[in-house]
Amino acid sequence: MSLSTRLTEFFGIAHPILLAPMAGISGGRLAATVSSAGGLGLIGGGYGDADWLRREFDLAAGARVGCGFITWSLSRSPELLELVLSWRPAAIMLSFGDLRPFAGRIHQAGIPLIAQVQTLDQARQAVAVGAQILVAQGGEAGGHGMGIRSTFTFVPDLVDFAAERSAETLVLAAGGVADGRGLAAAVALGADGVLVGTRFWASTEALVSPLAQQRAIQASGDDTLRTRVYDVVRQLDWPVEYDERALRNAFVDTWHGNDAALLDGLPGAIDLFEKAVAAEDFDIAAMLVGEAVALIHQVRPASEIVHEMVGEAARILNR
Repeated sequence: MSLSTRLTEFFGIAHPILLAPMAGISGGRLAATVSSAGGLGLIGGGYGDADWLRREFDLAAGARVGCGFITWSLSRSPELLELVLSWRPAAIMLSFGDLRPFAGRIHQAGIPLIAQVQTLDQARQAVAVGAQILVAQGGEAGGHGMGIRSTFTFVPDLVDFAAERSAETLVLAAGGVADGRGLAAAVALGADGVLVGTRFWASTEALVSPLAQQRAIQASGDDTLRTRVYDVVRQLDWPVEYDERALRNAFVDTWHGNDAALLDGLPGAIDLFEKAVAAEDFDIAAMLVGEAVALIHQVRPASEIVHEMVGEAARILNR
């Protein structure tokens, strides 16, 4: 089955599904597999590692893929944009920061610009710099966000905004979409497609420890929370308006809400965290997943995830 929308026409793809460019998770194999299955894969450029980017684009093996950047981090290593543009990606996605320093160069290169937004004010700024696609990220999403809007209400709000201000601008839904029901709901709300993270986090091609995946698929959405604990122990200088949705574990439960104590004992907490990452101890190490983890019961190949999601959505929408 296929599901045609303005997004599939825009990119010339079969299915209106984009892989979220999860930092360090969405590598070349995963992105290439999503693209080969009829969606569009975005490699997660993350915090800026040129060697990692070269390796993952090599692993994409010439597949048509895009790349996403954490915008405030890209500002510290702007040469990475030029590196990625040299590979003629299918799209560049910018999230969490000022788009203006990069939008002009992306347009000049003739590459579509995707902007992830969490508020209508951010959407206004994105439209002003010519973003062709807006991603409405709801607070249900895993990883970083603002957590102030829910996907179910933010998507139609952004769809209406785009229709009034920039009718040719596409809108994608992100946050809580893990199966065909979510894709169908996004389309029903007016979105042109979806950006999917957590479901592909639990795929065989994702750069995720199988131990983390097996633990996560036993969890429910109630087992996630928004926190800054992992940014503190990873010493990542995120803007204060953003936090991250993670799966609860003993480490998060110890330190969440205890910011002063965490800062007082930070060297020991960092050492404990780094050792846990090396040992794949997920009572301590991070599992950045969204509320949709509750809908995931198996780790599966990304191609199967794409086809099942589209088939289920098509059946729902054609009832």
